[in-house]
Parts: sequence; C-alpha cells; structure tokens
Amino acid sequence: MRTPPAPTTLFMLAALPPLTLNMIAPSLTNIATDLQVGYAVISLALGGYLAVTALVELAIGPVADRIGRRPVLLTALAVFTIGSVGCALAQSATVLLGFRMLQAGAIAGFVLSLAIVRDTEDGPDVARRLGRIGMVMALAPMLGPVLGSLLDAAVGWRAVFGLYAAVGAGLLLCVWIDLGETLPRPTGNEDPNESRTARLFREPLFWSYALCTAFSTGAFYIFIAGAPLIAVAAFGITTAQLGIFVGSITAGFLVGSFLTARLVPCVAPDTIMLAGRIVACAGMLAGLAVLGAGIATPLTFFGCTIFVGMGNGLTMPNANAGAMSVRPRLAGSAAGVTGALTLAGGAALTSLTGFVLTRDAVPAALLILMLLASFAGLVAASAVLVLKKRGRRTVAA
Repeated sequence: MRTPPAPTTLFMLAALPPLTLNMIAPSLTNIATDLQVGYAVISLALGGYLAVTALVELAIGPVADRIGRRPVLLTALAVFTIGSVGCALAQSATVLLGFRMLQAGAIAGFVLSLAIVRDTEDGPDVARRLGRIGMVMALAPMLGPVLGSLLDAAVGWRAVFGLYAAVGAGLLLCVWIDLGETLPRPTGNEDPNESRTARLFREPLFWSYALCTAFSTGAFYIFIAGAPLIAVAAFGITTAQLGIFVGSITAGFLVGSFLTARLVPCVAPDTIMLAGRIVACAGMLAGLAVLGAGIATPLTFFGCTIFVGMGNGLTMPNANAGAMSVRPRLAGSAAGVTGALTLAGGAALTSLTGFVLTRDAVPAALLILMLLASFAGLVAASAVLVLKKRGRRTVAA
C-alpha cells in the first residue's frame, strides 16, 4: 500500500540540496584560514560537491526504482548526517572535503521528492505539486547564504555543519515516521524489462522533456554566471545593490511556479510548458529590442530577464512531470537523469558564458546567450507536442 508523506516533508526534502550547496558559501574564506589552506582548495567544497552530486543523481534514481524510495532516502539521509558531523569536527581540509562529499546524499531529497509526487499523484496534479516544490526550491538558495553568514558571524563556520547535521537527523526521523513506500508494484501485464533504465533512454519523448528542462535551467545558469559582471561593468551597480538585481530572476521563477500551480487544473501541462518557453524567448527579444533602441538601464535590462525566471517557473514543473510520466515505474531514474543532465549542461553553459563575456562585454551579449538557451528549450518543448501528436495518430491508425 502506498502511503504518501505530508507536503511539508516533501518540501523539506526538496529544499535540502540547495541549502547544502550554498549555506556554506559565506564561510569558505574563514574555513580556508582556520584550516590553513588556500581558497582554491577549500572551494572544492562547492565545485567538487557539485561533481559528486551529479554522479549520485545518476545512480540514485535507478536504485530507488529497483528497491524503493523509502530505503534509499533513509540511507542517503543517514550518510548526509554522518558527513555533516564529520565536517563539523574536521581538523584538516582533506578530512573536511572527504566528509563534504558524503553530504551529496542530500540530492536524494530532491530526486525522490519528485519521484514520490509522480508515484502518488496523477495527471495535472503532478505538475501542480511540482510547482509548489519549485517555489520552495527557489526560496532555499535565497535564504541559505543569509542563514549561513549569520551562523558564521555569531558562532563560527562549524555551526553551519552542525545545523546540517541537526537537519539531516530531523529529516531522517521525519521520513522514518511519515513516509511509507510509494513505488508502484508491477502488475502482471507489464513488460518484464520495464524496470531497465535503458528502456527509458530509448524514449525520444523522455529526452525531449529532459532537454527542455536542461536548456530552460541553462538560461538561468548563464544569467547567474554573467549578470554580476554586466551589472558592475555596464551599469555601475554597487555590491550592496547587486543581490537585489540578480535576485530578480528568482522572483520571476516564484511567480511562474505559482501560476503553474493555478493553471494546471484547467490548462494542459504541455501547453503551459510551451507557453513558458515562449514567455522566456519573448522577454529576451524585448530586452534586445530595448537595448537596440539605446535604452540601457538596470531596470530595463533586469526587468526583461525576469521573464526567463517566470518562463522557467511555467516550464520546469510540467517538463519534470512529463519526463517522469513517460515510464511511471522509472520515475526515479527519469528525475535523476534529468537532474544530472541539467547540472552538466549548467556547468558547460556557465563556462561558455565566462569565455564569451569579457570586461568589455555589453549587456546584449548576455541576453543573446540566454535567448539561445531559451530557444533550445522551446525547440525541445515543441518536439514533445510533435511526438505526442504522432503517437496519437499511430494509435488511431
């Protein structure tokens, strides 16, 4: 019998990975000083952690599709908690980084919260619930660095890892009490090879949804990589103002996610997904038109990038829901592969952005890069509609 957890449990699980990633960011300098290593070494707590997280994402979905969501989540949270305690007690950078990699178990919270929603909801309800989870995912990166900096200033950087350990232990207990197994049991009519992840990889529809998510998020990564440089070099925005302007895209994402939760009961999820890509592309084209007319101000530039965030809020819950619906018994694999593809694409696009933008870069260059990524997501979203229409024709014939 499937026993879905309370919504708050899923929200906390989904928020854990972004908090784990960025809550320590304000403390990196102090950690390097305390452990007597260079900043480049201790920065592996971010870059190395992301690399390990991508590998864990690839593995954790198929394992959860085979043995169940509950045991994988419990194991991952236990590993995360042990890693957090180890980091809090570490006396050298090597030990800290080793235990930091164990914290990559946090990604199970995100991957399996999506899979659990797909296990326990049907149709538009999947996208509606994912839209709400997306709102939490948008808030977590905003709150994490603030909380981390306050803890570091008040108690020291080890308190941040202490909080990680407490949260991990609390979530472990919460999942133990609140979450029953949600993995659907196979029926007698299913293909015996249904559980093989390779079957998912041969589905063009899955890749269309996954690429739509990856390119949509890629436009956000491009913005994060290039916006601080453009803000300072082109507009003379101060450090104090920078957070407000850069955070504008997240505000757009919150609005888009809210609209998704409202629209899915009456509008087809694939239509909302496509609309999100159109909104993002239209925002970038409008921004380029405004810049071409000689109107280059912080408000006009960052005002148009808000539409990329809004478009992502409309697109991503529906694209993720679609990817997990191609083969419902492989929802964990679909969520994991989509997440890993998004991380890999984000790493490539941020590197490309750094290469393209220079100290003399103009705002239009960043908008063009964001437009290209958003347009690639639009092509993938359109491919979904074409593939589904072709499938309906095949069935009818």
